[in-house]
Amino acid sequence: MDHIKDLEINPSEVNSIVDSIPEEMPILPLRDIVIFPYMIFPVLVGREQSIRAANFAAEHTKYIFLSTQKKSGIEDPTEKDLYTEGTVAKIVQILKLPNGLMKILVDGLFQARIIGFTSNKNFFEGKIELIIPALDNDHEMNAMIRQMTQLFKDYVKISKNVPKDTITAFDNIEEPDRKLFYAAANINQSIEVKQAILQKFTIKEQYLEVIKVLNSEIDILRIEKEIDNKVQENIAKTQRKFIIQEQIKILQDELGEDEDASPEFAKIRDQIKKAKMPKEIEDKALEEFNKLRKTPSMSPESTVIRNYLDWLVGVPWSKKSKDDLNIKHVQKILDEDHFGLEKPKERIIEHIAVLNLVKQMKGQILCFVGPPGVGKTSLGKSIARALGRNFVRISLGGVRDEAEIRGHRRTYIGSMPGKIIQSMKRAGTINPVILLDEIDKMSMDFRGDPSSAMLEVLDPEQNHTFNDHYLEVDYNLQQVMFITTANIRYNIPLPLQDRMEIIELPGYLEFDKLEIAKKHLIPKQLIAHGLENKHVEFGESAIKKIISEYTREAGVRNLEREIASIFRKLAKEIVVKESSNGRGKKKFKHIITEEIVEEYLKTPRFRYQRHNKGNKVGSVTGLAWTSTGGELLSVDVTIMNGAGKLNLTGQLGNVMKESAQAALSYLRASAKRLGLNPDFFKGKEIHIHLPEGAIPKDGPSAGVAMAMAMLSAVSGRPASNNVAMTGEITLTGSILAIGGLTEKLLAAKRNNIKTVLIPKENEIDLKEISDKVKSGLKIVPIEKAEQAIPYIFEGVKMKKSVEKKKKK
Repeated sequence: MDHIKDLEINPSEVNSIVDSIPEEMPILPLRDIVIFPYMIFPVLVGREQSIRAANFAAEHTKYIFLSTQKKSGIEDPTEKDLYTEGTVAKIVQILKLPNGLMKILVDGLFQARIIGFTSNKNFFEGKIELIIPALDNDHEMNAMIRQMTQLFKDYVKISKNVPKDTITAFDNIEEPDRKLFYAAANINQSIEVKQAILQKFTIKEQYLEVIKVLNSEIDILRIEKEIDNKVQENIAKTQRKFIIQEQIKILQDELGEDEDASPEFAKIRDQIKKAKMPKEIEDKALEEFNKLRKTPSMSPESTVIRNYLDWLVGVPWSKKSKDDLNIKHVQKILDEDHFGLEKPKERIIEHIAVLNLVKQMKGQILCFVGPPGVGKTSLGKSIARALGRNFVRISLGGVRDEAEIRGHRRTYIGSMPGKIIQSMKRAGTINPVILLDEIDKMSMDFRGDPSSAMLEVLDPEQNHTFNDHYLEVDYNLQQVMFITTANIRYNIPLPLQDRMEIIELPGYLEFDKLEIAKKHLIPKQLIAHGLENKHVEFGESAIKKIISEYTREAGVRNLEREIASIFRKLAKEIVVKESSNGRGKKKFKHIITEEIVEEYLKTPRFRYQRHNKGNKVGSVTGLAWTSTGGELLSVDVTIMNGAGKLNLTGQLGNVMKESAQAALSYLRASAKRLGLNPDFFKGKEIHIHLPEGAIPKDGPSAGVAMAMAMLSAVSGRPASNNVAMTGEITLTGSILAIGGLTEKLLAAKRNNIKTVLIPKENEIDLKEISDKVKSGLKIVPIEKAEQAIPYIFEGVKMKKSVEKKKKK
């Protein structure tokens, strides 16, 4: 009897069964089940070790200890894989099955635990300690029994997995411990949760554990029931709606009434009539509408047809915004929003003038090409505002699927129209301004070429019958004003370029940026930073310093960022001063000077190349164009003894290298006329270098500068660095036209160069260049390289023979 624990009653009163239970007995590992006392349960045994344990128990005392495995997936468990707490049971019946398994009917008797294992190697065997808790008949115990009884009955009523007659069997049990284990056995919970009940060794602790489990399970089951009820309710509503709709259809058929008498169908028919579609498109819409009426609402096809009709009536077919044809008003709006940009403004004014005369003309397709930040996109918005039209922007950057332009066919799930039709729906009118942004960034892959799809959109002769794959009807885009933007012209496919009127926006010059900063950027940033009432003044010299030393761009985006940076720092200073001096006191005037700019923005990021004035042998000044404006280009030449070789350094491109070769060939061919030794290249090596070697350089416009630098080096005469030149040179010494003349002249003016030699062919371009750029410059057009010599070499005049040849 020394293996009985917590036995507070007289041992002589314990059932004789306890006396017959041995201290050591076989242990049967169980998987996926916990057997409680007072349970009769069949156990299927298949492992050799377990069969031997069951046979040994059946042949001797018939008592066996039932212990659950901690992990059911272990096929050959060890002692550590078993829970020490379990149930002592008596084998009632053993049935050997044909497949080698054994079915054992066991009767759970007492709660027990393993206090040690024996050395038996044939099966698990251990020393078992019975746990027979004392029953306290106090108020606390009675309250626990009542609570658990009610919870268990509620659990059975809610649960779908427990038979309802379980409550009847439960009510017939009187003993508290039997009630406890009966309820625990019928709870649908995990092995760990049930095992926790056996790990409690007093009846009150076990009741508390069961009550906790029942409360948790009841809460979960109630939530599941609520969810299930909601689902069933929704299903019932849908079914009821479907049945009523079918009944209405049958009744309407019997009465001969029109099916679209239902509010939903009547609304769709009314929308089709109000859309004022062309006749053939309205017929198509009504055909689809008739399909929709005959299609069950639960059918997926019904949703497809409904979406199609929504798009068909949502796209504008006749609604048109009235254009503002007052030229003065349009000019005022354009000038308010943008400084400069005369060419695109003039083109819009011309368009307005034509509309005043003809009232309607084919859609205009303009393409603004220019570097980032020059105002291409904002100019499109300004044009729409000036005309009084709706504005829609479509970003084409990264578009590589043709279906994004023309839409997907309705056979695909989730199909919808392309970007053009979507934009028309957003615009709401048939004559909006649509901006196709970054048209040069489109690409192509296996899904198609979107730029080819754009050919139909941007062709005034074709876009009146634009066919979207989703709508499958012709849509008229002729009254739409398309404006496209691009950074690089040659990235636009040639057939697309042919359909557009391309307007170049070359970028802003320094004085343009100065005016833009004063009229637009500074007022905008003052408001954005709350400084409009803080008496802030921006000095003109400070703006110029930011433009020249802290930004290098064709547009004004970085200029605006730097101005915003200054205002942020100024706002911080003002707030600090006001917090220390108190608000409402004396107002200070804040003037932004060059010194303050350098204090706020620190070291200048860019420095224009210093122009070395004076005369040097083998060194002349050229002019170069970059995407951020014009630059001076120094050309240095030196001659050394060598094997008649021309060396070129400074990271030059192929075109510039060929231009240097052409300049050298011209000097050698014209050596006598230029007063040079015809054999000056024999036994010599000429090295041409363009400084700032980290920057790639290319283009033919430095040809005349390289020719004059080599002429200076060969003749030994110093060349004037106060004269800048640009022009492509041929083998005969002719000077050909170049581009970027405005930017190059501005670079010369910025560096205080007074004389600029340009190609004669570019003389006509001077008419379009602002007088602000040309003032203070002596611009000399030249046709031949010889004509540059008097300006480059002081005191040297052209030979008379040369002048005579020119006259002839």
